[in-house]
This record gives sequence, structure tokens and C-alpha cells, in this order.
Amino acid sequence: MAIVDEIELLTPREVAETMRVSTMTVYRLVKSGELPAIRVGKHLRIRSADLAAYLEARLVATPDEEDGPWPAA
Repeated sequence: MAIVDEIELLTPREVAETMRVSTMTVYRLVKSGELPAIRVGKHLRIRSADLAAYLEARLVATPDEEDGPWPAA
């Protein structure tokens, strides 16, 4: 039971608030497989560790002074 006690589960709304996006965006990320989720009955829950990993993987590094300005988007 110790492992279960350490897992923090978040609702799609909590994830959306953390990421400052809509809940629909969270549902799309889950459906596409980009953000792992757990189904509990009819509800989805996202492990806080999975959210952290998702955000870490999308971290944008700032360019070095030598490399010049940001690339055009």
C-alpha cells in the first residue's frame, strides 16, 4: 500500500488549471496518447508524475548568446 499512498491523482480540471489550458485540451492530450491517464469508472485521473514528465519533455531551452536570436516560429 505504500506505493499507492505516494501516487497523487489529478482530475482533468486540475491538470487544465495547472497548465492554464482548457479541460478539452487535456482530454485531447489523453485521447492522443501524449498524456497518460487512468480510467476510474467513468472518470479520468492523471498521475502528477505523468504530468511532470509531459511538461518536462516539452521544455524549451533558451538559446545561448552565441547562437543568436530565437528561431522564427
